[in-house]
Amino acid sequence: MDKLTYESPTRLGYEIIRDHVLPNILGKHEDEILYWSGKEIARKFPIFSIDELPDFFREAGWGPLVPYKGKTAKDEALFILEQSDTTLLKNRSCHLEAGFIAEQFQKLNGYLTECYGEKIPKENHVRFLVKWDPKSQV
Repeated sequence: MDKLTYESPTRLGYEIIRDHVLPNILGKHEDEILYWSGKEIARKFPIFSIDELPDFFREAGWGPLVPYKGKTAKDEALFILEQSDTTLLKNRSCHLEAGFIAEQFQKLNGYLTECYGEKIPKENHVRFLVKWDPKSQV
């Protein structure tokens, strides 16, 4: 009898589910459900330092995430997610990743935190603005 072999999922398989199946199932609530799903993923796969975020994104196949090196307010952080495929950038929701980032920050800093993704097609990236409220501990 032949051994069963397991092959890693392909990028195409991931893209079919992410870009066609999920939007079809979730419909007009796609962004909200993906945001809360990202928060749930963060609870199941916690990081122990914000410095681990880029490694998680790379391993999850979400793309290269880079912390913004410029000046930000004391209650916010900024990240850039590079996208090589402009078609995916235009058509894919970035709310799963935003929810993931928000929950990781909230868990690590102890403050109510939200994350907003803004697609910048001309620069082939998504800009994630993370904001927390130091007056609202969780």
